[in-house]
Amino acid sequence: MLIKAITDEKYTQTELHVCKDRKDEEVRQIITELHALFDTALTGTDERGNKVKLAPRELFAIYAEGQKVYCLGQKEKYALTSKLYELEKKLESAGFIRISRSEIINMKHLKCLDLSFTGTIKLTMTNGYETYTSRRNVAKIKEMLAK
Repeated sequence: MLIKAITDEKYTQTELHVCKDRKDEEVRQIITELHALFDTALTGTDERGNKVKLAPRELFAIYAEGQKVYCLGQKEKYALTSKLYELEKKLESAGFIRISRSEIINMKHLKCLDLSFTGTIKLTMTNGYETYTSRRNVAKIKEMLAK
């Protein structure tokens, strides 16, 4: 793959071009990744009240607690203004999947599944965060893992 950066005054905004002799799976994958990277940025509020721009690829989980929605980054928790169902739709192409009524996770950060619990499955994320899902969501998770 060839990557070039062109700097010219005629460009007033950043443009990305994907060029190939035909539109194959590689081109579709690159376009999907670019859309996930640039189109779905979220704005959250950290614990000190600062507004922060969040890239979905850096988030591990998004969950509802009380009447608020939070997302979990590597080390910090951020408050979001969007509803969980809106975020689920918006972030589906970025690898997020619903695991319960109150939580969606980023499958790209899923480390392991522990099936030893009766009726529930323990999910461990790459940052050590642990959460649980019911067996009825296992089919969706397995389907996502197969992709």
